[in-house]
Amino acid sequence: MGIIWLLVLVLGVPTMTWAHDETKPETSTLTVSETGTVPHAPDTAFVSFGLETASKSLADAQKRNGTVMSKVMDRLRDLQIERERIQTSSFTVSPQYRPPSNRPMDVSPASPEIIGYVVSNMVTVEIRALDKVGTVIEEVLKAGANTFQGLHWGLREEQSVRLSALKQAAAKAREKASVLGEALHVKLVRVLSVNEGGHVVRPAVAMARMAMEASAGDVPISSGELKIEATVTLVYEIAPK
Repeated sequence: MGIIWLLVLVLGVPTMTWAHDETKPETSTLTVSETGTVPHAPDTAFVSFGLETASKSLADAQKRNGTVMSKVMDRLRDLQIERERIQTSSFTVSPQYRPPSNRPMDVSPASPEIIGYVVSNMVTVEIRALDKVGTVIEEVLKAGANTFQGLHWGLREEQSVRLSALKQAAAKAREKASVLGEALHVKLVRVLSVNEGGHVVRPAVAMARMAMEASAGDVPISSGELKIEATVTLVYEIAPK
């Protein structure tokens, strides 16, 4: 009887088989990256300046600020700067507090006391006639602006120049991949992925002190040259030759 039960147990157990998992070999790749650079003269300037006024009264600070900035705007219109090229970049009101006095350690500090206000009004002007840049800076300072934040250059049709830089970068990346393939004795099978990026390299312009100290004649301005850079990264599948 024991033998019969043993046969039942053996025959009743299901059998398990293991399949052999054949994994595909990893794809060999070659990654190359190159940068294309296209120089181009700027055709637009952006000048940022404004006015800071301080007063014990907030209303007085705002009134004085508005009066002077109105004169600045009138001067810009006299220079034939279109209204749509003038943009308020920031307007802030900051309270000024009385400096804390030396108090004994056992005396609780008093609440901060406001003794005045500073009103700051900053604007950015887009200038397309580059020969006017120095004149604009000088005239707004004469009109009462007392803060100069800087100057930078731009291109109105930057996209077309950037596409030229991308084309240059892609050609250089393909050439590099071909040379590496020959040197390593591998075949470039196909492109697996393409990544691109880029930016504009703007010349640094230290203008604030020079503009603030200008008293007569146009402020000397040199637009220089912009460099539009684009980077292309190619990933190739490779195989032995």
